[in-house]
Amino acid sequence: MVNMNAFLKIIRWQNLLIVILTMVFMRYAIIEPIIGRIGIVMINGTGEEVSMMLRFPWYDFVFLVAATVFLTAGGYVINDYFDIQTDLINKGKAIVGTKIPRRAAMMWHILFNIAGVASGFYISWHSGYFWLGTIFLVVSGLLYFYSASYKRQFLIGNLLVAALTAMVPLLVAFYEWPALYRFYKVNAVVLPDIKIIFYWVGGFAIFAFITTLAREIIKDIEDFEGDIAHGRNTLPIVIGVLPAKIISIGLVLITLVLLFLTWYLYLNDSITLIYLLVAIALPLVLVIYRIIFSSNKKHLHTAGRIMKIVMITGILYSVVVKAILTLNLV
Repeated sequence: MVNMNAFLKIIRWQNLLIVILTMVFMRYAIIEPIIGRIGIVMINGTGEEVSMMLRFPWYDFVFLVAATVFLTAGGYVINDYFDIQTDLINKGKAIVGTKIPRRAAMMWHILFNIAGVASGFYISWHSGYFWLGTIFLVVSGLLYFYSASYKRQFLIGNLLVAALTAMVPLLVAFYEWPALYRFYKVNAVVLPDIKIIFYWVGGFAIFAFITTLAREIIKDIEDFEGDIAHGRNTLPIVIGVLPAKIISIGLVLITLVLLFLTWYLYLNDSITLIYLLVAIALPLVLVIYRIIFSSNKKHLHTAGRIMKIVMITGILYSVVVKAILTLNLV
């Protein structure tokens, strides 16, 4: 009998939900309304401009989301499998080995990875780019070696997690763009420049990379005791807690600068400015405050949780974009 509560905890169902929402919002709140504003004349049409539409089949998109979720869940399971001892020190408890047997955890890891890689190769084959399936195979391997080795090495684990998080929104564009290109190259009089979807989705990916990297460093500072007890070479262990705090604060400040620089140069609307100030900038300032004046693990844990909230509000900005474009608010 599967302990459902323990199973949901080990796969981090809340994080999987965020992955799903990220991909759905990238497709339907960013890419769809943006290309919908691009007028195009069809070869067999009336000669009038019509709006571009999504061309990657919705059912293939479901498989893309499923592949990403399966691999992410498998990554969480194997992470807990290798982290039993450190979790006992840092958290005072461990799921694997107590509520879920080690053999069962490894079985779930293998099943999730098989399902993820198979789904990835299926959609890649169906979209006409079978070689893209290797992305999912490589990610599967990276998540395993991250838990087994990379997370114990200086900065490599942090950078890998940040890069894989940034890939989540990018995957949507990777599969949507070829479908748009193939269809409109054949059926449109002139193929418009559709690289704009990469500019928008890329912006979300950069935001995800920097905020994830900052959060990972904060978590490493919080887990300093357990990591040093097991010989890990995380950033705070190698360079010290204070320099690690300075780096995490620096990453938060870089995030703030990039956000407002992007707004000033490319957006310049009051709705986005208000959202950035209230939903992202204010919580990030609170994170900086918590890091500077942290005196125990609880303060750092709070800073990490706020960073996670900022990552969610960053994703939710896509809904604001859709409202602005759909309702012509600017």
